[in-house]
Amino acid sequence: MTEPSLKTDTRQADWRRRNVPKYTAHLAVQRGLKRGEITRQPCEVCGHPKTDAHHDDYDAPLQVRWLCRQHHTRLHNGGEDLFAGVCGRD
Repeated sequence: MTEPSLKTDTRQADWRRRNVPKYTAHLAVQRGLKRGEITRQPCEVCGHPKTDAHHDDYDAPLQVRWLCRQHHTRLHNGGEDLFAGVCGRD
């Protein structure tokens, strides 16, 4: 995969250069939402309407799980086992 053409040296641009597959997948989600190819869903754990797209596989950029910020952060910090018993989900 080619390096993104980023002309700045911000922390965000540096992250994008180091994480090209992730950045490309994020862009695909943004485009997919705009084009109507995918639709934002409520959090799959608690049903909160404001969600982030989570990729289990960056090679399938439009296959995402919709998680609220709290559950998205928990997933990245400790895995799905943290969802048991949270927000009424057992």
